[in-house]
Amino acid sequence: MKTLKNILAAVGLVCVSGLFIFSMQKAPSDETIGKEDPLVNDYNVYALEMPEGLNFAGEKVPVENPDIYERMDRELLVNTYWQSNGLLMFKRAQKYFPVIEPILKKNGVPDDFKYLAVIESGLTNAVSPAGARGFWQIMKATGRENGLEVNSNVDERYNLEMATEVACKYLKKAKEQLGSWTLAAAAYNAGNAGISRRLKEQGVGNYYDLLLGEETGRYMFRIVALKEILNNPSKYGFNFNKSDLYKYIPTYKVEVDTAVTDFSQFAKRFGINYKILKIHNPWLREAHLNNKTRKLYTIEIPKEGYYSVQP
Repeated sequence: MKTLKNILAAVGLVCVSGLFIFSMQKAPSDETIGKEDPLVNDYNVYALEMPEGLNFAGEKVPVENPDIYERMDRELLVNTYWQSNGLLMFKRAQKYFPVIEPILKKNGVPDDFKYLAVIESGLTNAVSPAGARGFWQIMKATGRENGLEVNSNVDERYNLEMATEVACKYLKKAKEQLGSWTLAAAAYNAGNAGISRRLKEQGVGNYYDLLLGEETGRYMFRIVALKEILNNPSKYGFNFNKSDLYKYIPTYKVEVDTAVTDFSQFAKRFGINYKILKIHNPWLREAHLNNKTRKLYTIEIPKEGYYSVQP
């Protein structure tokens, strides 16, 4: 009898265990209900094949040189496996490249320089410890020297169109002085004088032969790596649909040549709120516009239907 009880108890335990295991395997949790399978479920890490024909603005990256190969490989690996940052770059590029590209083209600056803005700021209005601002990380003095208004009320380094024009002006001058677009890009980081001095000191004529500090030494490799990855998402394991990318919001321009005492009220006249006004005009640094000189400013207003504004 005791043996029978033990057998029945064992059978019962097996049945209960089986039911528990079945429930763990079959029953969907609240967290999984309605979720789709991921586009790719592969968490392996792979060595990367060095792409052929790497270049910046048509100027070759000499990866046949072992040092150049290793430095290029490093930036491809770092930016491929920094997945969250990489995916954000795809998303933001869809939104902001349409603003940057035509300005580069108009000024005769190679399209590849849009990737310089990517590594400078991550396509955000970043602020550096040294005081550089905006997508193109322009210093206060450089902005003022190139016609931008920079003060506590208005800071046009945050105006993407105007800042891109200033960047183009700087890069064209650097190209004329240094002789190549690659050196012009490096000079954007280290300055024309700094690059010129190092070329003379080391008796070489191009960026890839220079011994440079950590930041400038990685600069061009980072740009080329982002160019390669952003142009070949699936090759580097980035999976997304076009609908996942951030959208460019079309705007129209409103000219203002007087002071504005309250931008909250100003925004309401166009069916938006102060937050939306500032999103599209981050160069307006305060909630009012002084404009004592009656300067003509252009304010971007998003076209109707892109934002839902509560009354």
